[in-house]
Amino acid sequence: MVVKDSELPYLRRCVELAAEALEAGDEPFGSVLVGAGGEVLAEDHNRVASGDRTRHPEFELARWSAAHLTPGERAAATVYTSGEHCPMCAAAHAWVGLGRIVYVASSGQLAEWLGELGVPAPPLRTLSVHEVAPGVIVDGPVPELAEEVHALHRRFHLG
Repeated sequence: MVVKDSELPYLRRCVELAAEALEAGDEPFGSVLVGAGGEVLAEDHNRVASGDRTRHPEFELARWSAAHLTPGERAAATVYTSGEHCPMCAAAHAWVGLGRIVYVASSGQLAEWLGELGVPAPPLRTLSVHEVAPGVIVDGPVPELAEEVHALHRRFHLG
């Protein structure tokens, strides 16, 4: 499936949430959970500056969906996100049975950008969602928004 123009507002909101995370002193990631009918069910941004490195928005949305949605509603939902899920978030997404993922920037793009900035590698291998959760439908990257996400990461790491 290809990312449709009608999905761009959700992705733009993810970029806005990533900017909100940056303004709060956190790493710039944002995600939106959308139901089958197109309604925004929940949204969040990164909160790892608290010291809890598991406070990724994708992980939080997986937990929220497990507590608030039926298995059928989870399977029909889409997670829109500024960056492709890390292995932890991809696993949480698959374990709770969420549907499609649409991301602005891929894990590979992020790794390349961070490498160029001299940022040390994370404690986990950089893997695509398909390497962790092969049954999840994934679409991205979205080139028309990727440079905005890249700029947020530059601002976070370069000050």
